[in-house]
Amino acid sequence: MSGVGLPLPHRDGVAPSYVWLPHGPWTNLLAFLIERFPGVAEGRWRARMQAGEVRDASGMVFSADAPFPAGAQVFYYREIEAEPAIPFLETIVYQDEHLLVADKPHFLPVIPSGRFLRETLLVRLRQRTRCEALAPIHRLDRETAGLVAFSVNPDTRGRYQALFRERQVEKVYEAIARPAPRLIFPLRRQTRIVRGKRFFVMEEEPGEPNATTIVDVLEKGPLAWRYRLQPISGKTHQLRLHMLGLGAPILGDLLYPDIHPVGADDFNLPLQLLARTLAFEDPVTGVAHRFDSARKLLDLHSPALVPATTCPASSSACANASK
Repeated sequence: MSGVGLPLPHRDGVAPSYVWLPHGPWTNLLAFLIERFPGVAEGRWRARMQAGEVRDASGMVFSADAPFPAGAQVFYYREIEAEPAIPFLETIVYQDEHLLVADKPHFLPVIPSGRFLRETLLVRLRQRTRCEALAPIHRLDRETAGLVAFSVNPDTRGRYQALFRERQVEKVYEAIARPAPRLIFPLRRQTRIVRGKRFFVMEEEPGEPNATTIVDVLEKGPLAWRYRLQPISGKTHQLRLHMLGLGAPILGDLLYPDIHPVGADDFNLPLQLLARTLAFEDPVTGVAHRFDSARKLLDLHSPALVPATTCPASSSACANASK
C-alpha cells in the first residue's frame, strides 16, 4: 500500500493498518476497538485518538466518544511490543525507477503480519530506500531465503504483477533434502494442494492436480542431496509439500509434517530452501533480466549435517544453518 492518498502517512517505513467496521451493537468506536483488539489497552486507544492517529478514509479524526460508524474504513497505526529481532541482513541486488530485487535472509517475513512489523523485508527496504511506494510483486515464506521482486513505481506495478500472474517469470529454487535414490530425475511432481485442517498448513489430496514442480538433482552427498526445484504453479508451501511427498523432506522444515511452534525459531537451523534465480523480460524496458541469489545453503559434506539415519521420519530438522 502506497502512502499516497492515505489518511495517515507511513511512519518509519510502516504503512497504517485499517479495519472495516461491521454492523453491530457497539455504541461508539472505542468500544468496538477494545473488543476487536483485546491485546491493546483502552488507555492506549484513547491516547491514539487524542493524538489524531485513528481516522476514517477521508482523514477525519475519531475522538474516544465518536459514535460507531458501521461500514466505515478506520485507519490506525499498529504497534507490537517486544517484536522479535531478526539478526540477518537483506541485500539489494538490483534497483531502477520501476523495479527493485532484494536477496532475503532466512526467517525474515516479506510483509508485516502477526508478531512481525518492522522486522520485515518491506519495512526495512522502505527505510533504506525512503520509497514509500515500494510494494512486493510476489512473496516468499518467512523461512525461505532468496530473491524477492518489488515494484517501485505504482504506475507500472500492474505490468510486473502480470508477469507473475501469467507465469512469465522463470523461478528456480535450490534445496537440501534427504536422498531419494529410488527415483529417476529429472521428474515432474503434479498433485492437488489444498488448505489443511491445521492453521496455515497445506496438504495434498486426491483429485485433479493444481500444482506442478520440476525436480532435478544438482549434487549428491553422503547424507543429503542438493536439488533444483522449478515450480510451474505457485501454491502455498508447494515445494515443501512436493519434496515431502517424494520422500525427500527439505532439511530444517519444522512445519511439515510437524507443527512449528510460535516463537520456536532456531537461527542455527534454517529451512534449507533458497529462491536462487528469477529471470524474465522486463515489461517496461524490454531488458532480459536474470537475477541470482548470492546466499548459500549447506555444504553437502559439512560436519553440521546430522546423519540421515538418525533423523526421525516425522521431522526433517536435520541440519544446522549455514549463514
